[in-house]
Amino acid sequence: MPRIRLFVAALLCVGLAATIGAQDRKFDLKFKDKDKLVPFYQEMKTDVTQIIQVQGQPLTQNQKSTFWFQWTPLSEEKAKEGNEEYTRWKVKQKIEGLKMEIDISGNQIVYDSTKADTTGSAGNPGLLEFFKNLKDAEFTVTLGKNYKVEKVDEEDKKKFIAKLSAGSAQMESLLKKVMTDEALKEMADPTYKLFPPDGAAKKKGDKWERKTMLPLGPVGTYELTYKFTYAEPDKDGARKDMDKIEVETFITYAAPKENPEGLLFRIKDGSKLVTDTSGTPPGNKGVIYYDPKNQRIDYAEIKIKLKGELIVTIGGTDTKAELTQEQKTVIQTKDTSFLPGATPAPPPPPPK
Repeated sequence: MPRIRLFVAALLCVGLAATIGAQDRKFDLKFKDKDKLVPFYQEMKTDVTQIIQVQGQPLTQNQKSTFWFQWTPLSEEKAKEGNEEYTRWKVKQKIEGLKMEIDISGNQIVYDSTKADTTGSAGNPGLLEFFKNLKDAEFTVTLGKNYKVEKVDEEDKKKFIAKLSAGSAQMESLLKKVMTDEALKEMADPTYKLFPPDGAAKKKGDKWERKTMLPLGPVGTYELTYKFTYAEPDKDGARKDMDKIEVETFITYAAPKENPEGLLFRIKDGSKLVTDTSGTPPGNKGVIYYDPKNQRIDYAEIKIKLKGELIVTIGGTDTKAELTQEQKTVIQTKDTSFLPGATPAPPPPPPK
């Protein structure tokens, strides 16, 4: 069955710059401190529980993943749109490491890039190799106005696909279809599309939303809508002095329009996945805490709850599968790597 975990997980982070006590908040992402370019690091943990019902038989899958990212600014330049000036940034994203735990109805697959022993994955060496090749992947990203990803370096994209396909022509063909330019932009976006699209300052009580499309070739297309509320800060606790933003995430799915070649399955038109807002609190409601002193995310918890039906054709036979999925992603940011003993980012070049 198609997986969206990696791509959706890669969307769920935000940086909101502000000054505590100020009426309005201008949202900026910190890449420089006292005229010195500075890197930052993120840890992203995602838990997914998925149940697929086929002819009344449930197939349960539980996934736990941790990704460690390093973000290093490379250069900046002034640009202009109309009468408005902004800074265009070039930034490098690196996957420092990852951990994966997948349980499919009792069959376990385990990978941990921090350990030489990867017992538990011997039954699926191809998937193990795929995980191994994710480690140390790098992308050079150009950020434009309001930190929008303008492009991901084409050579980095080619190297990434070649590394993941590991010499398999079939895998390379599939990855080229799934890893569209837009999908890679989503993966390599340090703001993850969660800044106000107009770049305007906000005050407590303000609401805004952001929409984005995630086309994944033969897997289909996901439309994501993030609805934000600038909330009152916590009155006590470790984050009482931080900005608090409530976020609701909505997802709708559309099956691929074209019949993919070279795949063992096809997801047919009529398949439908939508956000499930049931529960108290709703299963799609999360929260973001922003540290205005460091101008970076201290903690973000984003939740997604999906339900619907997929019509999958395998070997000329249509099969209907009912799907429910709950996902929680937790993101934290700091100035040093979350990985003990990790190689620090090389010093960024002097600002130009």
